[in-house]
Amino acid sequence: MKSKVYFTSMRAKPNMNLLQKLEKLVKTAGIEQIDFKDKFTAIKIHFGEPGNLAFLRPNYSKVIADVIKGLGGKVFLTDCNTLYVGRRKNALEHLDAAYENGYNPLTTGCQVIIADGLKGTDEAYVPVPCGEYVKEAKIGRAIMDADIIISLTHFKGHELTGFGGALKNIGMGSGSRSGKMEMHSDGKPVVQSETCVGCGSCAKICAQSAISLIGKTANIDKAICVGCGRCIGTCNFNAIIPAWDESNDILNKKMAEYSYAVLNGRPHFHISLVIDVSPFCDCHAENDVPIIPDIGMFASLDPVALDMACADMVNQTPANSGSYLGEQLKATAGNCSDHDHFHAIHPETNWITCLDHAEKIGLGTKLYELIEI
Repeated sequence: MKSKVYFTSMRAKPNMNLLQKLEKLVKTAGIEQIDFKDKFTAIKIHFGEPGNLAFLRPNYSKVIADVIKGLGGKVFLTDCNTLYVGRRKNALEHLDAAYENGYNPLTTGCQVIIADGLKGTDEAYVPVPCGEYVKEAKIGRAIMDADIIISLTHFKGHELTGFGGALKNIGMGSGSRSGKMEMHSDGKPVVQSETCVGCGSCAKICAQSAISLIGKTANIDKAICVGCGRCIGTCNFNAIIPAWDESNDILNKKMAEYSYAVLNGRPHFHISLVIDVSPFCDCHAENDVPIIPDIGMFASLDPVALDMACADMVNQTPANSGSYLGEQLKATAGNCSDHDHFHAIHPETNWITCLDHAEKIGLGTKLYELIEI
């Protein structure tokens, strides 16, 4: 059966602004079917890397938080720390970044919680019985402590997964540091000797005793290391980095399995805004010109159908002149594999593998009925 995906454009009138349209959208799409009474509800969102201006404005999250509070829910905004070095790699800097970008209790009407703790090591181990690549996902503990999951996603391009939609927001975004390590890497962490100061903090935290100091430089015994990534989180000098060596297709499939770990057994609801569709992730400390004009807001109980509908709408929309996509299409005389904008900007990616795998393991269906309101 087809899943229902609800859509509204970005057109606004004096008697119905965009925030009012978003509230109408989620209520029509069925958010009120969920019993929020006294339930802890996580709104999974990306707060944006400072310097990037394409991330969702906090005004949108306040609409969703207010709806949930009106239904009796105990709601909070959340994300997990990053694997890469940036301004969201630990909870203190992550909260500073969120506040700088406007996400705070005064503007959103709810608290902001970094789900995997101070250094990205506060995680829950979640069995994935259907997993082909992941048998036990490592999810930020606050996300697993929630009773209900709501994803609020800025839909955009991504250099590894083709695009960043609901499943990436949920799967990759909910992974602790070691969870992100598992999705991104087939190998083990690497020590950058030029930045290592030999403090030994990584050796102290390693549960496998895989790290030793040789002179004033940490050394990782790859035969003993299990790739948990805790050493990355504990290093204050950014001297330990992941291998970044997983294939894009397997990365997409692991991301689907992590999404399953987060959503399985709990009520969930999903919203995606296809606006300011930058060619690269909001994890970048900058954002390029949107590749297409703004399309609108989408909502569904099915995250797979939602991602499929958003991808289809993007691919049906002409490229913005002067954008990265416009340049790529011009360079290839307008030709693009099956009119796939995401493949045009990131030829090494194959985003459909995530949706195919998510459908296979029972997260939802790619078949959808688009209902405009």
